[in-house]
Amino acid sequence: MAGILVWFWNERFWLPHNVTWADLKNTDDATFPQAEDLYVAIPLAFCIFMIRLFFERFIARPCALALKIQANGPQKAQHNAILEKVFTAITKHPDEKRLEGLSKQLDWDVRSIQRWFRQRRNQEKPSTLTRFCESMWKFTFNLYIFTYGIRYLKKVGTLNNSYQCIHLFVNRYFDANVDFGIMFLHHLATISLITFSYVNNMVRVGTLVMCLHDMADVLLEAAKMANYSKCQKLCDLLFVVFALVFVIARLGIFPLWILNTTMFESWEIVGPYPSWWVFNLLLLVLQSLHLFWSYLIIKIACKAISKGKTGKWNPLHVSKDDRSDIESSSEDEDSPPRVLKPHTSSTNGVNSTKGINGYFMAGTSSDEH
Repeated sequence: MAGILVWFWNERFWLPHNVTWADLKNTDDATFPQAEDLYVAIPLAFCIFMIRLFFERFIARPCALALKIQANGPQKAQHNAILEKVFTAITKHPDEKRLEGLSKQLDWDVRSIQRWFRQRRNQEKPSTLTRFCESMWKFTFNLYIFTYGIRYLKKVGTLNNSYQCIHLFVNRYFDANVDFGIMFLHHLATISLITFSYVNNMVRVGTLVMCLHDMADVLLEAAKMANYSKCQKLCDLLFVVFALVFVIARLGIFPLWILNTTMFESWEIVGPYPSWWVFNLLLLVLQSLHLFWSYLIIKIACKAISKGKTGKWNPLHVSKDDRSDIESSSEDEDSPPRVLKPHTSSTNGVNSTKGINGYFMAGTSSDEH
């Protein structure tokens, strides 16, 4: 085990050729990031979870109720043992062949069975009140860590000079104001980036990445809250601003500033080393995700332009998008199942509205990023 640890923490993997772990030991005059600090993530995650529960129950929920957001969930499907067994044990999305079989077995038309499965799936979706509370928490949390990060980066001069991101390896010091908690997020790829940036003393780069992502996430959660509150014009405005900030930050600032610093400027200052390659590879993966999400945003914007002349359009609830499972039924489809009559043809088409995936899905958790 000792041999594995020695191999894993090899200085030549994690650090430039002229830096050792001994150089990064804390002293009375300087504080450095320590690998063991990462253990703080475990109790920190629990504390943040408890704070979130308190916030959503005693702050976000009263705000939602004041905005007259209802706690009622979607309409429940009527009890049917046969359909329930198929739903829980076989499939939540029956194909045409199974629908026809169930239609004959229950003497229901196919449209009614489709509606039952849709309503049953929607029963598992959170209510609008729950989604509002979740978005308000993420809005508040992202706004706080974004503001904190900007204040710190402005203080140390990184916002004005990207060279300061790599300059740490020259002077080998670390400002204790960078708290690991500011870099804690949910996604595995992001956690990997945070871990690498912390261990190999690239903390300012990690902080820049987090701030760059948080600025767009704040606007997205604000748009969601406006959507849940039925403030459609405010929702549209916030979404447009979010889209502009997202594309500019992640397709402009991120590659031209951060990637340029970590890949080219750092090459000139400290040269490449094994963890440098891993760190930049993760950043390139992140940039690939930026391209994918930007494509979706642009696609949504095109739908907005095309539908803006014909009727109301909700950027957080786009029709005929097959990337999510959120569905809503028309008033006609909420009626009780109809019994098949002789010589009546069944209808396989379903009119459903589906929310978009990832960052824009109104009922799921981010981000991203």
